[in-house]
Amino acid sequence: MIDLRSDTVTRPDEAMREAARDAEVGDDVYGEDPTVNELEARAADLMGTEAALYVPSGTMGNQVAVRTHTERGQEVLTERESHVVKWELGGMAQLSTLQVRPLDGGERGIPTPEQVREGYVEEDLHRPGTGLLTLENSHNSKGGVAIAPEEIDAAAEAAHDIGVPVHLDGARVCNAAVAHDVPPARMTENVDSVMFCLSKGLGAPVGSMLAGDEEFVERARRNRKLFGGGMRQAGIVAAPGLEALENVDRLAEDHDNARALAERLAEIDGLDVRDPETNIVLADTEGTGLTAEEFLAACEEAGVRGVPFDTHVARFCTHWDVDREDVETAAERVADALDA
Repeated sequence: MIDLRSDTVTRPDEAMREAARDAEVGDDVYGEDPTVNELEARAADLMGTEAALYVPSGTMGNQVAVRTHTERGQEVLTERESHVVKWELGGMAQLSTLQVRPLDGGERGIPTPEQVREGYVEEDLHRPGTGLLTLENSHNSKGGVAIAPEEIDAAAEAAHDIGVPVHLDGARVCNAAVAHDVPPARMTENVDSVMFCLSKGLGAPVGSMLAGDEEFVERARRNRKLFGGGMRQAGIVAAPGLEALENVDRLAEDHDNARALAERLAEIDGLDVRDPETNIVLADTEGTGLTAEEFLAACEEAGVRGVPFDTHVARFCTHWDVDREDVETAAERVADALDA
């Protein structure tokens, strides 16, 4: 089976397993786990921030950031198809009692400065006011598009001009950075916090990082505890994360494989495939007469896994557990599945 459902399915390599086995550990809630401390320092350096916080998942990282930046009842400006809205169980409402004011970020999922200014609500006797702008890069629901740092800058600067902080959901921000051939820290220059995942293309078995200035991270540490994210001898899972930080440059291989997969799938009658910018390939199945779920069921029977993204949109995601030969084989199996 060639599993292209997500880059979250990657398995730790031997170096990561050895790092976990040999990790020096302590109680992280007390700040005494040296491996976690090293991971946080190196993650902050990668993102160009003062500090960072290790969290169990990207969703927790986003929700901790949202809680830390806002006051209850405030509005959050966010792109309407962003992960924090679509895939986090209404966490902003459930965990932080916030309202969402969605913005249409268009085909690339990035709100314009004008949209940010128009969406802003000033606090008064009747209205809670805007407390936060969230952005996403790369944008998952838009097919892993790598938003240019200048576009992130423009939206963030518009928010800052009206006194609103900015959080970047950068689960795959390293993919976006590699796609634009810039350091990850360039993507975060004008945001107040960023979350990025160790457990996607970077290959770690678990964990994400939330980065920002020292004062933000200290407040976020308290909210991590509130959300159940206080960990003890976490160095065992943080050690593979240190190995993962060395894998940023190799994300280019995943991007190349995604382009190769897209080219092969585009040759199949009935499939309309977008040109990928990172490691996510979206295929429209309407021309085959099948829904995405029906199409993917046939693919799985042929030995390839993907996930439905819309009624007629299937997603395939390349990662370090699949190589070019796997990609070629996957495309052949998909073609055979549709011919059957």
